[in-house]
Amino acid sequence: MSGRLISLMTLLLVMSALSLINSQYQARRLFIELERAQARAKQLEIEWAQLQLDQSSLAKHARIEASARRELNMVAVSPERTQYLVMGAN
Repeated sequence: MSGRLISLMTLLLVMSALSLINSQYQARRLFIELERAQARAKQLEIEWAQLQLDQSSLAKHARIEASARRELNMVAVSPERTQYLVMGAN
């Protein structure tokens, strides 16, 4: 009976050791995955900041006006080119 108890205890010890090894492996794997996700999040934050900077520089009034003049051949409104509409006039 003592041999059977020793075998049972040995089996339990081996199963416990294998369970410990498996849980340590899973913890390491999850930690590596977490580090990768954090690095990706940091990279995305950097890209977001760059995109916000680009957007602010592209939305400046002077740049938009220069682009309208250059690409669309637009000019500023002058008083001699302005037409006024009066109600009741024929």
